[in-house]
Amino acid sequence: MELSLDELVGRLGGELVGDPTVRIRQIASIEAATEGELAFLSNPKLGVALASSRASAFILTPKAAGLTDRPRILTADPYLYFARAAQLFNPPKRPAGGLQAGAVVASDLPRSVSVGANAVIGRDCLIGENCVIGAGCVIGDGVVIGEDSLLHAGVKIYDRCVIGARAILHSGAVIGADGLGFARDAERHWVKIPQIGRVVLGDDVEIGANTTIDRGALDDTIIGNGVKLDNLIHVAHNCQVGDDTIMAAMAGLAGSTKVGKRVMVGGKAGFSGHLEVADDIVVSADTNVTKSIDKAGVYTSMIPIQTHADWVRNFAHLRRLDAMAERVRELEKKLAELEKKS
Repeated sequence: MELSLDELVGRLGGELVGDPTVRIRQIASIEAATEGELAFLSNPKLGVALASSRASAFILTPKAAGLTDRPRILTADPYLYFARAAQLFNPPKRPAGGLQAGAVVASDLPRSVSVGANAVIGRDCLIGENCVIGAGCVIGDGVVIGEDSLLHAGVKIYDRCVIGARAILHSGAVIGADGLGFARDAERHWVKIPQIGRVVLGDDVEIGANTTIDRGALDDTIIGNGVKLDNLIHVAHNCQVGDDTIMAAMAGLAGSTKVGKRVMVGGKAGFSGHLEVADDIVVSADTNVTKSIDKAGVYTSMIPIQTHADWVRNFAHLRRLDAMAERVRELEKKLAELEKKS
């Protein structure tokens, strides 16, 4: 695709300053951009990079409009505008509908659905129009997938799970595996509890590579509309994740955790089970959430890196915190007694 700046602004909005006939064929970073490419700058402090950039045009804030005399599109949020321009110039590939070699399909499909080589679709599935089922995917019985959804190669969806419209599931994602549900008998052996719930994904959900979402033990595991989960995330059984929440790689939710709407979770953050996290919360990377959070804000519990020797010394102090706290209480008590006598 190639568009003039005038055509681009006509589609995405913004204020155009400069030659409207300049042709744009792709987006790029300021450092790597060449002629015919559009770059963005969201931090005016980096404005010096504009002078050396070879981009044909820029996306800038109105305050940064004077940093260059080349064509520029002015918008309040250059990064968001960049994202929408990137979508425009890089639409996802959509193969033609039909079955490729080795596909095994036991359900009726719309003619617009594309099924890749060696994919398997079970019985009684409802697959929406224009869906793409990549090579080697396995779709269990009774699965529902909304229209325009894209499953990359090797996605596995267990029986009866529900995928909303316009979903994107990356390779290796597993939706609906059993959660860790076991009871212990008198001999301390583990007795499996059948996991009879489902996983239900809302619309416009994206699931990263090798991310796993377990089905509910009794009730469903629910992922809300617009949720974005990065690679290598684990969501345990009976969890609920609210609309427009985003989680970075290697984060994990233990069973029955409820996360609110618009929550942002950093990489490797972990949530203990049976917690409730309110809307509009930010959890920093590596944070361990061990109790419910009921107030919006930014939460962090990680310990900054330090030398091993410092860690050993500081941990020795941590082990004595209870004793030190008791001594402080005793000293405060004695001080209060002395003040009464004086």
